[in-house]
Amino acid sequence: MLRLDNVSKVYRIGAFGGKALHAVNNVSFEVQKGEVVALIGESGSGKSTIGKMILRLLEVTEGKITYNGEDISVFKGETLKNYYRQVQGVFQDPFSSYNPIFKADRIFEVLHEEFFPGLSATEWQHRVENALFSVGLNPAHVLNKYPHQLSGGQLQRFLIARALLLDIQFLVADEIISMLDASTRIDVLNLLADLKSRGLSILFITHDLSLAYYISDRAIILYKGYVVERGAAEKIFHTPLHPYTRMLMESVPRLDRKWEKGTTLLERQAEAFQGGCPYYERCPVAEKICAAYRPPLAEVDADHLVACVHYEPSATPLNPLAYTEQRTRQGNPG
Repeated sequence: MLRLDNVSKVYRIGAFGGKALHAVNNVSFEVQKGEVVALIGESGSGKSTIGKMILRLLEVTEGKITYNGEDISVFKGETLKNYYRQVQGVFQDPFSSYNPIFKADRIFEVLHEEFFPGLSATEWQHRVENALFSVGLNPAHVLNKYPHQLSGGQLQRFLIARALLLDIQFLVADEIISMLDASTRIDVLNLLADLKSRGLSILFITHDLSLAYYISDRAIILYKGYVVERGAAEKIFHTPLHPYTRMLMESVPRLDRKWEKGTTLLERQAEAFQGGCPYYERCPVAEKICAAYRPPLAEVDADHLVACVHYEPSATPLNPLAYTEQRTRQGNPG
């Protein structure tokens, strides 16, 4: 359904844009119909940037994003509007999506004017009420209210209802439950699971591993804009391979034992990093080769890929010097 092929995003920063910040680096993955894919990583890993590129809020610097086989970068006018009828996003802070001087249901009025001008007020009201009921809201309790009169969970459901009014096929859910209380979180997660059962595809962007495991079919682990591990959720969460993924898993509190600090991260000198593995400076098992060689994603099991030199079949028997010489002969010096 939706596919990213070698997508990168570079921001120009510094005086006169003289420096480049690579927020997303050569990312590839796809989301199938009726599938939930979790995009996981710490702050600054590029998760939200990917979501915004999918929603055409940011332009892709390199690579291509396709929806049902069509390059979304060429969508304009009616074609772009049709894309937004099928692809929508809901973001972390629901309050930022509303103008506090207008009632919250103004978001439905704007939708009516822009996408369904031919529907009468009565027909539109009926559709709005059905959409609100489908996300567990009673229209009589939430319509004609200002944003400050509604809870964060209610406002987030409003946004999901807004997306459903367009009969969407793909939802970018960017940290949509991180600002909600625990009781509301599970309600929203169950709502997403219900929408998935109806055929909706979801890119679930989060830093919370437990929530990602609860909802996702497949998972993608991002670090500094790179995909370091990707595959079936069961395999990622039960048999994590990349040192960064393992560190994330060790950071999740458990009820069956007291939390203990994991392996101390080794902070290496930044200048030692020369385009090698992006996790080199923090990796507790890094080798010399890791500073200069960036391993590609390699499939180590069915639907389980990892970008780590320790999982490349040819890497294990070679010492770092021999490995560097081999890569140079292959025309890939790092």
